[in-house]
Amino acid sequence: MITVTVLHPGTMGAAITAELVAGGHEALSVTKGRSENTRFRGREAGATAYDSLAEALSRSEVVFSVCPPQAAEDVAAAVAAHGFVGVYADVNAISPQRVRRIADEIRPGSVVVDGAVFGQPPGEGRATRLYLAGAESAVELVASLFTDSALHVCRVGDTPGSASALKMAFASYQKAARTLAGIAHALADAHGVGDQLTAEAEIMISVILSDPEYLPSVAARAWRWAPEMEEVADTLRAADLPPDMAEATARVLAIWEQDKGRYDLPVARVLAQLRSGRST
Repeated sequence: MITVTVLHPGTMGAAITAELVAGGHEALSVTKGRSENTRFRGREAGATAYDSLAEALSRSEVVFSVCPPQAAEDVAAAVAAHGFVGVYADVNAISPQRVRRIADEIRPGSVVVDGAVFGQPPGEGRATRLYLAGAESAVELVASLFTDSALHVCRVGDTPGSASALKMAFASYQKAARTLAGIAHALADAHGVGDQLTAEAEIMISVILSDPEYLPSVAARAWRWAPEMEEVADTLRAADLPPDMAEATARVLAIWEQDKGRYDLPVARVLAQLRSGRST
């Protein structure tokens, strides 16, 4: 049995806590300064409550930080201030740079494992992926906590930040796509064509993120797509909708404008152009 402090059990943290307890481990929560909802979720998940962070940390081999992204560094600083010695697993949706700052904050004495959760909270028949990056022994310890659980562990490297980079790459598409869908439907609704938009979407074949081989064709058409997105921005403004994402898309497409008609460019080249911010 390994003792783990989970900071702080929101919906995802409570589900992870429940998986720890189901696996025979002891999960601790810290109640001081937390809401009644957080306290309730911890109890329901089977965590042992401690009023003192210092006491919980003194009993723990592993700390799981599961909190809103903006709180990740504050949580790490609080743990570091108590001189925690063990494995600190940050599984928040944060940038690789923030993970590295947290690793600097936690050291010395502890090892930071960078984690990223994909999917809904585990349990009730749902399988969730936990990607981990960091020192092998620390990653193995964290992975051992979820043997035969609904949280499936995948290793992505030795460098803290790799798992978070994967999360940021995925979220950059997933969250933006859903936001764009909201903008598209709001615009269609403003013009009374919402049903037609839905009908067109239903016949689309969408494998965009899973098939990067199509990206050279986007670059080849960017010369006319960029002006089209500027027209979209004008239409959004006229409908009192935010034009920002359309304007940003136009700026990104402009990087590829010199690739007009060049459908045979390698994927690696069009990706490199985005990184450099200019056509090559």
